[in-house]
Amino acid sequence: MRGQWFIDGTWQPLEEEESNLIEQEHLSCFRGQQIQESFEMDVSKSIDGKDAVHSFKLSRNHVDWHNMDEVYIYSDATTSKIARTVTQKLGFSKASSSGTRLHRGYVEEASLEDKPSQTTHIVFVVHGIGQKMDQGRIIKNTAMMREAARKIEERHFSNHATHVEFLPVEWRSKLTLDGDTVDSITPDKVRGLRDMLNSSAMDIMYYTSPLYRDELVKGLQQELNRLYSLFCSRNPDFEEKGGKVSIVSHSLGCVITYDIMTGWNPVRFYEQLMEKEDELPDEEWMSYEERHLLDELYLTKRRLREIEERLNGLKASSMTQIPALKFKVENFFCMGSPLAVFLALRGIRPGNTGSQDHILPREICNRLLNIFHPTDPVAYRLEPLILKHYSNISPVQIHWYNTSNPLPYEHMKPCFLHPCKESTSVSENEGISTIASPVTSPVLPRRHYGESITNIGKASILGAASIGKGLGGMLFSRFGRSSTAQPSETPKDSMEDEKKPVASPPTTTVATQTLPHSSSGFLDSAYFRLQESFLNLPHLLFPENVMQNKDNTLVELDHRIDFELREGLVESRYWSAVTSHTAYWSSLDVALFLLTFMYKHEHDNNAKPDLDPI
Repeated sequence: MRGQWFIDGTWQPLEEEESNLIEQEHLSCFRGQQIQESFEMDVSKSIDGKDAVHSFKLSRNHVDWHNMDEVYIYSDATTSKIARTVTQKLGFSKASSSGTRLHRGYVEEASLEDKPSQTTHIVFVVHGIGQKMDQGRIIKNTAMMREAARKIEERHFSNHATHVEFLPVEWRSKLTLDGDTVDSITPDKVRGLRDMLNSSAMDIMYYTSPLYRDELVKGLQQELNRLYSLFCSRNPDFEEKGGKVSIVSHSLGCVITYDIMTGWNPVRFYEQLMEKEDELPDEEWMSYEERHLLDELYLTKRRLREIEERLNGLKASSMTQIPALKFKVENFFCMGSPLAVFLALRGIRPGNTGSQDHILPREICNRLLNIFHPTDPVAYRLEPLILKHYSNISPVQIHWYNTSNPLPYEHMKPCFLHPCKESTSVSENEGISTIASPVTSPVLPRRHYGESITNIGKASILGAASIGKGLGGMLFSRFGRSSTAQPSETPKDSMEDEKKPVASPPTTTVATQTLPHSSSGFLDSAYFRLQESFLNLPHLLFPENVMQNKDNTLVELDHRIDFELREGLVESRYWSAVTSHTAYWSSLDVALFLLTFMYKHEHDNNAKPDLDPI
């Protein structure tokens, strides 16, 4: 912790604002004088308030200097004043009765080696809704994330001489918005519940309001820039040595951060829609004079737009537009994010290329990553907004933090959602009989994924399977048997088919899932055989959702964006739906995932880090 003035005994630093004021006052009075080496003080020596050579008033306290080394701070609360008066009348000194001694400098001297590793990457952690209800929560959440990251850093990235620093961004409490107007119109019945909603869900309504949206955006933008400037002032070598900046946003914070980076504005969006409507011809009957006047109005508007474009071009050439943020964002991590819903409601639709630029240009942010828990009710997928057929491809599974030799994420191939139909209830014996998982991070085998994201893939697969021989013959009859059989049971005809080579296009870019290097080792071989067949017949299963290149190969994303945490083995999905939205902060799996991408630029130049189990 950074500090100049410390409290005697506990040696905790004073608040930075008060510490700076005391330091300025101290230097104005004692600059150039010799400081004593020892912090020791003769407690029997009587120090009376009259002996103070200088006093300084703070907002809630005042400070007395009895000499250069003996400085005391006193509370100006009424109860403290009364207690101070009584004890002084009893013969006790002011300092010994109610004062707290301050020390300029820490109790131990620092050594040249006593310094943290060089910070090469800072991460701004942005909160979502509810910060007004629980002020300071983002600081606690960031502390949990930082602690989890330190554990991962010590075990997995100890061979690096640098480290990643997590900094909380608290942007909500400083905003006034409507003041107390909403509180004044809130009925008194069930007031506690109403106040909770006003302090949390109301942030969403504020953000959709054209009156208050800009205040929220500017509040977060200014706080991000302020913290970055403050960090660079205290770490002057950060920019010179190519320090990188990433942002981790949660919930609504993802949407606000995205809008700041891209500069999206609903007013500009509305003006563009109005321009399109103005260009539409009016089909109702008009007189010759009305039509003539409308033609002149249309030409005048078009001429006005041309002049405005020329004027904007001159402005752009004469002055460089100031970016919204003072730094380039290396990675933008969304946690429990509803960003995809906001983009869909703004008219974003899937394209025909697998580039991230479709929703977030790489020149603004190098990498976009969407992290979510499968039961988080607020989280949505982003990949289907880029390529539609990715709604039938499962998100990438985030590795357990204690997995030995995990397969790098860039080497994990896309795989279709599992076609198995989920039963309405799972017996206890069935749950226990599944593969044993690590004690510290149990997971549920991914046999029933489809419903948690979309039913499109499952419906397409089951619909194709019901056609039977008409669309693949043995392929779907094999699917019908393997979906109900246990993984250990392999029919004879399936084994015979396995020996036969399967014809597949030589240029296919989507391959079957390779064997994951995890401690579970659970694989449904029938599923992977079926998946391989799907890749040969994509047009049969997904006729409307699959984008193909000219050479008949599936279009893939340049890199994956959706990453999913694993469900717990004994985890109730209904209870998890309540708790999962706030479960990211302390997750060691999330911490390892974040650091993996933070250190990725160093991984390319150095050896692979030691990923032994913790």
